[in-house]
Amino acid sequence: MTEHQDVSLDWMSGDQDELRPPTDLRPEVPHPARMYDYYLGGKDNFPADREAAEKVLSLSPLVRISALANRSFLQRAVRRLAAEYGIRQFLDIGTGIPTAGNTHEIAQQVIPDAKVAYLDNDPIVLVHSRALLAGAGVGNASVVQADLRDPKAILDNPEVRKVIDLGEPVALLLFAVLHFIDDADDPWGIVRTLVDALPSGSFLAISHGTGDFSTPEAAAKGPAIYKSATAQLSMRPKAEVLRFFDGLELLEPGLVTAPTWHPDQPPADTDATTGIWAGVARKP
Repeated sequence: MTEHQDVSLDWMSGDQDELRPPTDLRPEVPHPARMYDYYLGGKDNFPADREAAEKVLSLSPLVRISALANRSFLQRAVRRLAAEYGIRQFLDIGTGIPTAGNTHEIAQQVIPDAKVAYLDNDPIVLVHSRALLAGAGVGNASVVQADLRDPKAILDNPEVRKVIDLGEPVALLLFAVLHFIDDADDPWGIVRTLVDALPSGSFLAISHGTGDFSTPEAAAKGPAIYKSATAQLSMRPKAEVLRFFDGLELLEPGLVTAPTWHPDQPPADTDATTGIWAGVARKP
């Protein structure tokens, strides 16, 4: 294995059933989670992922900036929800390959017994996440295999219900995942089903890729590159992203580019045109 192919896990350590290497990684096919890991500077990716990611970066170098901005937005949103609104439960769907500053780490800095359920349908994500939690000895977090396209199964999943009490406010986190749900699968209906199951005082936090600031070439060719990957890419304009918050109360400053949502550092020249819409809303 090369340095970049090292998936950073000792498959033979820990619980064998939890940490055994998955058999369906399909390293020859680009995968969005591994491409995203590459954008973030990680090494949990394969040559096919890096090749596809470099094609995207050649069209829009700001993709890497967007990925980093998305990660930072997640951390700021989780911290604010825990610190200012007292949210103790987080349902993080489409979590991606773990990296520094995961949801449970941020939330538990504020509320030590905060609970987090991570859900993803990618086998390598599941193995990495379970190894991370096992190594850290985290007791109030779990990792569940689930597909966002089946929200009812998520809500009924016994592993989710062990961690998340749907009778108490929950923060539903959908970061950089909805743009992998095609219009034909009705992503707005999926979000509505999940939000409808949450009690008043819950929150919805979303980040979503957009072509609003892309060149025509990047807007056309970027999604085409993902067609060779394991998931399609549906970049959406601001108006379509706003629809996910229908019936909810958007927190200030509303739906904005990810770096401009309550930034904790001076603005950069690219902040206003970073291709990630970001928002957090409260269920009344």
